[in-house]
Amino acid sequence: MVAIMGPSGCGKTTLLNCLSGIDDVTEGTVRIEGTDLAELDDNSKTSYRARRMGFIFQFYNLLPVLSAVENVELPLLVSGTPSAEARERATAALARVGLTDWSTHKPSELSGGQRQRVTIARALVNNPAIVWADEPTGDLDTKTADDIMSLMQELNRDQQQTFVIVTHDPSIAARCHRTIHMVDGIIEREEVMASGG
Repeated sequence: MVAIMGPSGCGKTTLLNCLSGIDDVTEGTVRIEGTDLAELDDNSKTSYRARRMGFIFQFYNLLPVLSAVENVELPLLVSGTPSAEARERATAALARVGLTDWSTHKPSELSGGQRQRVTIARALVNNPAIVWADEPTGDLDTKTADDIMSLMQELNRDQQQTFVIVTHDPSIAARCHRTIHMVDGIIEREEVMASGG
């Protein structure tokens, strides 16, 4: 688990977008599982992201007309997974984040923490190599933020899931293994934690 910290406007989200291939880099190389993202055309990059990356956003980005399980299975359906398999995998992902009983509920019927759990399930449903999280606890109260971080730590520990988390909250960064500090678009320093929280 890696945290990226720094003041507003310092480039944290831009770095995340460059690392995940949403934005193109002008220098350097981004390799994930040995794949150089710059060598992929737009369609291949989009396909690679859909298959091997997960995304968690501060404001959930859930489709309000879809149920929790439909939101989670959507990336699989878009990437061509048969519907029965997509539903099975989405149901399993919701179970992993403790939302089995809420799978048929729409986002408006869920609390902020539950919506973020749906977002995490959606990010994990394709068994990604890496999950990019942009202020995943920024819209949550302290207790719910703690629960979400505990869930991500558990997934990191038990499923060996890699997380890169943009945050302005030192308590979130303290629960990660490494923290990268940015100032004005530059990586200023890096801290390695003994245990990651």
